[in-house]
Amino acid sequence: MRWMLLLCLTLSLPALADFDYQLKPRQIAENTWLLEGSTDNFAKANGGNIVNTGFIVTDNGVVVIDSGPSKRYGEALRKAIAATTDKPVIQVLLTHHHPDHVLGNQAFGDVPIGALAGTRKLLEQQGDAMAENMYRLVGDWMRGTEVVLPTQEITPGTLSIGGHSLRLLGLRGHTDADLAILDEKTGVLFAGDLVFYERALTTPNSPGLEVWQADIDQLESLPWKLIVPGHGPVTSDPAPFAQMRDYLGWLDQLMRDGAVSGSEMGEMIRSPIPERFAAISLSRYELIRSVSHLYPSYERGQMKRVDAGSRP
Repeated sequence: MRWMLLLCLTLSLPALADFDYQLKPRQIAENTWLLEGSTDNFAKANGGNIVNTGFIVTDNGVVVIDSGPSKRYGEALRKAIAATTDKPVIQVLLTHHHPDHVLGNQAFGDVPIGALAGTRKLLEQQGDAMAENMYRLVGDWMRGTEVVLPTQEITPGTLSIGGHSLRLLGLRGHTDADLAILDEKTGVLFAGDLVFYERALTTPNSPGLEVWQADIDQLESLPWKLIVPGHGPVTSDPAPFAQMRDYLGWLDQLMRDGAVSGSEMGEMIRSPIPERFAAISLSRYELIRSVSHLYPSYERGQMKRVDAGSRP
């Protein structure tokens, strides 16, 4: 019997090893680390690790920016932090409610998890459905993961913590409740999913592309030195803002023109993608999704009341 047990254990070890995120923090500024995810879509091969998370080591302790896509990721993140510093985690800040940014919350149940009020509301409304979808997409990486709501309401303003002044901005373009964080000590801007770079943006909760454009203008005007997008590479130049503004403008005009000409949704999702966006990850996939999310509102904007001419 012992040899059978050993055989079973041996056979199970590779499977267990397959569920290791192998998170390796990379220092991007003084006391500031990044854990950079893939720009691919959710898949069992990546365990949902398509997100940029980060942490700041302050004099008082560690501030974590987003908790990741699963309980397993959150636990791996805490281990990576512990291997980097002996200071305790004292604060988690969530940029928005989407699953790749918040489903690691279980690993941080002993510290305040802060988010905008709107983020908590959206997670209450959509969290269980998003978690179920993640289970379908990435399988056993999600084992044991449950939705944990924020425990602290964040209001826009300045959070002074351990020698760092964190400017907290409440914006709306991506989900209608988006937190961006500028560390005024280092100039690092954690933009969350208000900024995608070299990866097509997602729009399931966007209140409108014109709102998002205004957010981009506001973010670019800040005294940042380094941009950490929610998805894509970190950079010290304004290229992510230029790419976002260009992409948002193209997407908005595409759907405006389609609505004016009476194009059907099926036609819209087959629209040519400009060559300048061809190398951006998941361009076609996200165009299909964005049309399904947003095009009906553009169509409604072209509709006129049949009785409009007879009203006094």
